[in-house]
Amino acid sequence: MQLNSDFSKRVVILPAQYHFVDSPLPGVSRMMLDRAGAEVARATSIVRYAPGSGYSSHRHDGGEEILVLDGVFSDEHGDYPAGTYLRNPPGTSHQPFSKDGCTLLVKLWQFAADDSEQVVINTKAQSWHQGLVPGLSVMPLHEHNGVNTALVRWAPNTQFNRHIHVGGEEILVLQGLFRDEHGEYPAGSWLRNPRYSEHTPFTGPEGALIYVKVGHIDAGLLGDKFML
Repeated sequence: MQLNSDFSKRVVILPAQYHFVDSPLPGVSRMMLDRAGAEVARATSIVRYAPGSGYSSHRHDGGEEILVLDGVFSDEHGDYPAGTYLRNPPGTSHQPFSKDGCTLLVKLWQFAADDSEQVVINTKAQSWHQGLVPGLSVMPLHEHNGVNTALVRWAPNTQFNRHIHVGGEEILVLQGLFRDEHGEYPAGSWLRNPRYSEHTPFTGPEGALIYVKVGHIDAGLLGDKFML
């Protein structure tokens, strides 16, 4: 399957456009955001676990990145409530499930070959750092070879400078209403801006909280094999 797999194109998916499809296991469904490959694929998805559902034990040969959006996600290693950020590097395995249900952002096969760091961050307990402009706060989550992942909190009526994303940018709006000159993006919106794209983002009275990944478009990650 090829879905939004041309990384030279800008993609915007709004929550009103969500369409969940069943996974091979009962109770687990996915809203596919981008995908290159079949059941094993370079993929970005919103994944929903019904209460009591889960996967059989499996290995992530290409690595897995997760942000728990709501509910509690679990595996044999622990319980991960909403706000938990996880990175399971290539070669790791687990048996995930959710007792009461949960919703996740999941990215598969998007690790550099030498990125072997296991990460578990409770973002509810982490400190925020002052951003580049007043009203902007940043919580770094991960960095490897120029690929940076963070949460960014925008106070109401914050204006950022016009800038270029040399390595591209991916955003999931978690709270509030994020804006730029191209449109407005409510909570649940997913944006992928290609390499060398530029914009001037800002917020209105609602403010916003966003997940941001930059530098990863065409960065030679493991998932590139699915683009052949």
